[in-house]
Amino acid sequence: MSTTELAPAALPAPASPKRGTRRPGEVAGMVALLLTVAIWAGFALSARALSTSTLEPADAALLRFGVPLIVLAPALWRRRRRFAAVGRWTALKIVGGAGVPFFLAAMYGGSLTSTAFVGAIVPGMVPLFVSVLMMATGRGVPKRMKRTQAAGLCLIAMGVVALVSPYVVAVDADVLFGSGMLLLASGLWALYTVGLREVDLDPIGSIGLLCAPSFVVVALLALTGVLPTNLAAATWPDLTFFVLMQGVGVGLCAGLLYAFAIRRLGAERSAVVGSLSPVVATLLAIPLLDEPLTVAVLVGVPLITLGVVLANTRTRHRPKVLPNA
Repeated sequence: MSTTELAPAALPAPASPKRGTRRPGEVAGMVALLLTVAIWAGFALSARALSTSTLEPADAALLRFGVPLIVLAPALWRRRRRFAAVGRWTALKIVGGAGVPFFLAAMYGGSLTSTAFVGAIVPGMVPLFVSVLMMATGRGVPKRMKRTQAAGLCLIAMGVVALVSPYVVAVDADVLFGSGMLLLASGLWALYTVGLREVDLDPIGSIGLLCAPSFVVVALLALTGVLPTNLAAATWPDLTFFVLMQGVGVGLCAGLLYAFAIRRLGAERSAVVGSLSPVVATLLAIPLLDEPLTVAVLVGVPLITLGVVLANTRTRHRPKVLPNA
């Protein structure tokens, strides 16, 4: 998922390369970013595939949050004191925004809609929701927003309307409810994004802060019967797919790779390339899940993608040129 917006560390400016050449760090950053886009697209595919698998949403959540904890256990133990220093409300934004509520909303919404909806709505609406959250906290974002950024937010909203409108006319209750769940998931992810800006943790620490309480919550809900589970009877192909995609891919690799890409390429370039995730997810869903390429998808997904690109555009200050005397 595109949208964690981890701030890159302040690094000394490297020497300018010759025109037409790329530094090794840039190449590595682009590779990491392309892998991240593939993982984000895989998240959308897995959200849709869960409805036809032998796993329940709680099972997928256990794998999503449990695998990173097992792999990163020694590193997380060394950071235990830094976890204790995180503020209560900041931790709540992170855990609530990308933890169990987000995961269940995204998975359930994906089971009722399509991969295109998951890939476009969940990451696509995040810039719009972040702007709303910033306004709600009185940070005055709109006063400093460029016209292109405002246009991007409008395009995102138009893209979502284009995706959903055919099902409003036909009154497809399942798709409409699923779309609402995906919008909820996107709003929660925006809350997570804002929380990440307030926490002083590296990517590994951020993963631990998210996964540890989330795993405990979903495990308690499964053990008490609040959430159904079928983990013991799940097939090995389903287990393997969700361990690799959700646990290793989304839970472990995506955050680390995206943070690495931001450090090598910058936040703006990473966000722009990351906006290709909805397109990749939609194209992969056609051969893998036999999903149709409808007119609504052809209109809505490009609008959301272009909107994300414009919404992540930042102003470059140029020196004023005085007229000749």
